[in-house]
Amino acid sequence: MTYLTEERRMLQEATRKFAMQEVLPIANKLDPVKGEIPMALRDKMGEMGYFGIKMPQEYGGLDMGCFEYCLISEELARAWMSVGSIIRHSMANSIIPMSAFSERQKDKYFQKMAAGQFLGALAMSEPGTGSDISGLAARARRDGDHWVINGSKYWCTFGDGADFLVVIARTDPNVDPARRHLGLSAFIIEKPRGGWPPGIQGHPIPKIGYFGWNTCEFAMDNVRVPAENLLGEEGKAFYLVTSGLESSRAQTAARAIGLARGALEDATAYAKDRVQFGQAIAGFQAIRFKIAHMAAEIECCRQLMYSVCTKIDEGVRCDTEAAMVKYLATEMAERVTSEAIQILGGAGYTTHFAVERYWRDARLTKIFEGA
Repeated sequence: MTYLTEERRMLQEATRKFAMQEVLPIANKLDPVKGEIPMALRDKMGEMGYFGIKMPQEYGGLDMGCFEYCLISEELARAWMSVGSIIRHSMANSIIPMSAFSERQKDKYFQKMAAGQFLGALAMSEPGTGSDISGLAARARRDGDHWVINGSKYWCTFGDGADFLVVIARTDPNVDPARRHLGLSAFIIEKPRGGWPPGIQGHPIPKIGYFGWNTCEFAMDNVRVPAENLLGEEGKAFYLVTSGLESSRAQTAARAIGLARGALEDATAYAKDRVQFGQAIAGFQAIRFKIAHMAAEIECCRQLMYSVCTKIDEGVRCDTEAAMVKYLATEMAERVTSEAIQILGGAGYTTHFAVERYWRDARLTKIFEGA
């Protein structure tokens, strides 16, 4: 089966050029000093349409599928995974399906999302709750034409920098303990970019990678949200989140593959230049075996990802395969990026070369989007 049509190859080449010319130099400069993704770069990404890949054309999107979404994600992550991830935060490409938004919300938000001018952050995890979505403790109660939300959230990437939060909270505290997944609702909380709205106090979590933006924790104290900001049906947020897992996990695989490919390409280039014992180390069979094995692992995961994306776009259920490719690609990425550091030797353990960034970020892909 031919996955890469001529149109897809053109999209891939254009994104690769953008990533290598626009993203990589910025990543190499800012990641070592934990700098933030510049607004100028985000504006260029908006012009390229990367925030509206799956958004309908009527809202200014590209109206493409999961395949193109992952194709673009791999190329951007090859340069800087944070940039390959920020495109998720338009919500057009996120784990939350666009069908969850009301017509009023679509008219109000979608065009700005597609342009990258109104980006959000999903606030789901809590200090005591990670993958067990049904165990969320944050509460929301109805008060007239508002909801009042209390509780704490953890691992909210881009929480401070976003224009809005999508907060998952329990609206029915009396559900059967055996059916805890019921009674959860999602809310849009608009906020100032770079700050927090009234009733919320938060701060960044120190982390070892995934730089370019902050990952935050925050506490909500009687945060008032207009009733019209309910996202989807009341009590059905569990289904909103889980319905987007296939696409989300495929995109995580794409980001992992991009990281691995960056490490492979950098390690190959270094091996051709590094001279030891009178020849480039690329001439030694042991190094050639490493590179060949790295390349083979990357391509195996890429082909499985293509298969999963095709199933998603055709409407074929593939939750098992999506979990498989997420698992295989992220495990592979950690191995390949570690092997790249080994090929560079001492140089690989410095911030002079990007392979250490790929290695740190690859380790995270094994943790998020489902351990």
